Amino acid sequence: MRINKFISETGFCSRRETNRLIAAGRITINGTVCEAGAHVEPQDIVLIDGKAIPINRSEPVYLALNKPVGIVCTAAEEVAGNIISYVNYPSRIFAIGRLDKASEGLILLTNDGSIVNQMMRSEHGHEKEYVVTVDKPVTDEFTQAMSRGVEILNVITKPCKVDRTSEFEFRIILTQGLNLQIRRMCKALGYRVLKLERVRIMNITLDHLERGQWRHLDRGELEVLLSKLK
Repeated sequence: MRINKFISETGFCSRRETNRLIAAGRITINGTVCEAGAHVEPQDIVLIDGKAIPINRSEPVYLALNKPVGIVCTAAEEVAGNIISYVNYPSRIFAIGRLDKASEGLILLTNDGSIVNQMMRSEHGHEKEYVVTVDKPVTDEFTQAMSRGVEILNVITKPCKVDRTSEFEFRIILTQGLNLQIRRMCKALGYRVLKLERVRIMNITLDHLERGQWRHLDRGELEVLLSKLK
């Protein structure tokens, strides 16, 4: 089993956070500093900072946070404004995916490492919806170009749904999550993003959640979410 999958399934942290720990040289396998992509056998001894990985056997936690601008989606305690310290949940959790520091809106947090990869892989086609304010009037040409796909990071983005909601605002539904994707798409078309808010992930919405507040997913939301990940 790959090391990041092994650690995420303990509930200690996500695969993304595991990669950060590997890059920092904080994980060892049988006394040897772990390298990216390493595989683990059942008999191997895996340590983080020289200590055994605590197995999270607590009840699964699934939270929705309305992230404010300025909060950073990392579990690194040394980063000012990190999302874990901000939420201050009484047990270990981590963010599913990320919103950049300048963006706001919905982000999910959990201690269930098994769902993270299923939610984040673009081939699974899970929708994420955003409301975006830009610095110039939103034209038909702009929305059509965005929806067809834009060349960023040496790839063409997947087709997506884009609707103008006011002169300077549009909604966009993505099924992939390239780094700073919406901001880069807008920039490629000569626009600058002034405000970016995520309002939905799959079936989960902000549902009148105030900025900076979080809530547990209710039973109905969670059942639908997990059913989509099977």
